Amino acid sequence: MASTDVGVDDAYRAAVVDLLGVLAYGELMAFERLAADAALAPTIDDEAQLAGMAAAEFRHFTRLRDRLVELGADPAQAMAPFRAPLESFHEMTAPSDWLEGLVKAYVGDGIGVDFYREIAEFLDPQTRALVLEVCEDLGQSAFVVDRVRAAIVADPRVEGRLALWARRLVGEALSQAQHVAAEREALTALLIGGAGGHGGMDMTAIGDLLTRLTDEHSRRMQALGLSS
Repeated sequence: MASTDVGVDDAYRAAVVDLLGVLAYGELMAFERLAADAALAPTIDDEAQLAGMAAAEFRHFTRLRDRLVELGADPAQAMAPFRAPLESFHEMTAPSDWLEGLVKAYVGDGIGVDFYREIAEFLDPQTRALVLEVCEDLGQSAFVVDRVRAAIVADPRVEGRLALWARRLVGEALSQAQHVAAEREALTALLIGGAGGHGGMDMTAIGDLLTRLTDEHSRRMQALGLSS
């Protein structure tokens, strides 16, 4: 893929600002959510693990915010269009206990991370590296899998409840993603190749993308010991 100067191509720059804006607000909300979930942790070790994850999410937020400033964008304005849909998603998927919070962090956020990694293929090298950096697994996967599997062993009835919860999370996440895509044309143009002259996806490629996202979701569910 040919590199594109973010500052020169207006359509591409708008798409990158949108992408970094939604990522930045997502990271800020993840920080707030994990910090709150830490208070529900059953042990001090668990509390410390979640607090560390929250701190890492805030570092990601600051990296994205700083990059938006470098691009000449106002971070608050870049994040503003995504505040309502992201807050709506989190309001509709507020976990009722510690385990639901863990599943949400792993499954609910995971499908978004997978999607952003796919979009990274259509970005200039500097932006791609930043997106992949903030999507990096910080060790939360192993932590969540360990705790959820242990809970299922301790009480097998937990499995059915958490499986239903995970399916609800994915359904809500996809619904909000469709809303954002409909509202933010620059992001959609980036994916299908209309921004910056990047080679985008045709319908076959989009179908393949959806298959990969579904496969990754199934892999996560299996890792947790849940039926997808």
